[in-house]
Amino acid sequence: MKDPIGSRLVARRAMLAGLASVPLLLVARRFTQAGEAAVIVPPPDLDEKVHSSKETAVLAGGCFWGVQGVYQHVRGVTSAVSGYAGGDKASAHYESVGSGATGHAEAVMVTFDPKQVSFGQILEIYFSVVHDPTQLNRQGPDTGTQYRSAIFPVGAEQERVASAYIAQLDKAGTFGGKIVTRVEPGKGFYPAEDYHQDFLEHNPQHPYIVINDLPKVRNLQRIFPELYREEPVLVMAGKASN
Repeated sequence: MKDPIGSRLVARRAMLAGLASVPLLLVARRFTQAGEAAVIVPPPDLDEKVHSSKETAVLAGGCFWGVQGVYQHVRGVTSAVSGYAGGDKASAHYESVGSGATGHAEAVMVTFDPKQVSFGQILEIYFSVVHDPTQLNRQGPDTGTQYRSAIFPVGAEQERVASAYIAQLDKAGTFGGKIVTRVEPGKGFYPAEDYHQDFLEHNPQHPYIVINDLPKVRNLQRIFPELYREEPVLVMAGKASN
């Protein structure tokens, strides 16, 4: 199987190498500090109307491992698939996207029941615990346009809700800086390679996951207890016998 870590950018490899010598106690302390970094945002004034029992949302907010890991623990979510959005199908491959020249962002397609969790709540989680929407073309140790903050609305109503929410949060000065999240309609989504799916759940002790992503899941549980579920919905569960 291809190594999913080996082709990460130099910055990420350097960080992981440095963590190899960090004592477990220090890792745990940094984990706790990272877990306190979430921003509690107000709910959106405008939300999507419920049209059916199944909706999809496509969101980008840094490395897709953590984005997927958070939404896999959200009640009402039936699927969260890591992939690429913003570019074309021909370039929707990890090696190509990593160049930063394809137009793609690492993204996650979230399928959910809007009667259990609304699109607005999906966005509220996105801005609260998934990532920092004031960082331009980077999240944590990862840099490049492929790690940008972006919402790829599925339809005009999602575009309207997302744009209004960004304006609402900016007007309120929620983050103390301007939100750089882009709303990019009309873009396709392409699932990522199998080895990227369920990465957080399969690698909970990996230093990158411990430092950058597990705090996000804990913040979900802390800030949105009514939407948190302990058992994640996994992508690869149905492929285990293949």
